[in-house]
Amino acid sequence: MIKEFERVVLTEDISGTALRKDDVGVVVMIYEAYEVEFLALDGSTIAVETVKANQVRPVRNTEILHVRDVKAA
Repeated sequence: MIKEFERVVLTEDISGTALRKDDVGVVVMIYEAYEVEFLALDGSTIAVETVKANQVRPVRNTEILHVRDVKAA
């Protein structure tokens, strides 16, 4: 079960945003959906999006982060 302040991974692109499948965010609030904050490497917020449970999954301890330029997306 995903909890507040846990990292999650997008399972699909978020339409109308620069967020793409496999981007990593942090759950900041849970209600009927998840409020997830996506951060740049300098700690600045790129986006805060409300996503459904099927649009995110927990991170796995065997995964490594990958960097991409959001402006190029």
